[in-house]
Amino acid sequence: MSILPAFAFILAMLAAGRLLAWRRIVPADAPAALNLVVLYVCLPAAVLLYAPRLAFERELLGLIALPWLILGASAGVTLLLARVLRFDRAATAALLLLVALGNTSFLGFALIPALAGVDALRYAVVYDQFGSFLILSTFGLIVLGLYGGERPTLRSIARRIATFPPFIALVVALVLMPKESPDVVTKPLRLLADSLLPLVALASGMQLRLRMPRHHLGAFAYGLVAKLLLMPLLALGLCVLLGLDGAMRAAAVYETAMPPMITAGALLSLAGLAPELAAALVGFGIVLSMATLPLWHFALAHVA
Repeated sequence: MSILPAFAFILAMLAAGRLLAWRRIVPADAPAALNLVVLYVCLPAAVLLYAPRLAFERELLGLIALPWLILGASAGVTLLLARVLRFDRAATAALLLLVALGNTSFLGFALIPALAGVDALRYAVVYDQFGSFLILSTFGLIVLGLYGGERPTLRSIARRIATFPPFIALVVALVLMPKESPDVVTKPLRLLADSLLPLVALASGMQLRLRMPRHHLGAFAYGLVAKLLLMPLLALGLCVLLGLDGAMRAAAVYETAMPPMITAGALLSLAGLAPELAAALVGFGIVLSMATLPLWHFALAHVA
């Protein structure tokens, strides 16, 4: 699917999901059920399909480092602005997570083939698993503990990593899967991986909340501008410095440009840390990314 039909399809599925939820045609827990199917079935299938094609390249170290460099930059800017603009602790916690962490697996894996080609998806897996997922499982839990009052332990962090289905699939793919599997294996995996886009878009539409957090307008504006524009711009610059080009550069920039992570927003809400701000950043982020991602597509096409 090319880029314009892909975005048109996503907008249609977002609208359909929102309509289904608004009219209460589906149960209230329908988006959670769809997300579990994606997490336990579709994402592992995509990882098993594309991760075995990875071969060691020196640039992979740069690709793995990039989301951590983005984390350092976003955390530094967020903490500075939080002090200058006097954001409250809950808003600061929300921004620390949602500016650094994007929807790199659910939406990222679904969109990368349309944005950058199927070859880029293996690099998106590296960015997501060694970047976003590990950041959420370490830095994310630490932020939730420091600002929400429940400190994580090394054991809880290790358990989270070891039991995460896509991470288990990544280990299996790298250790046991051949680079070229027979059709009897690849065809079912491709069918499951291809279902990512409709399921993710439909579930996102059901969860979409477009309420402006008026008492958090400054934090809201900064969060969206930083996540959708400033951090991808930084990622593009870092790609040049780290020597990343081609499909690897595209995967890195697009993954950084993905809207705020749904899972991080849900964890913030569960912890009572600016749930309205978190929901607004996730909801408006998904909708606005349908305009900003094509801008990054244009930018990457014109960068040497």
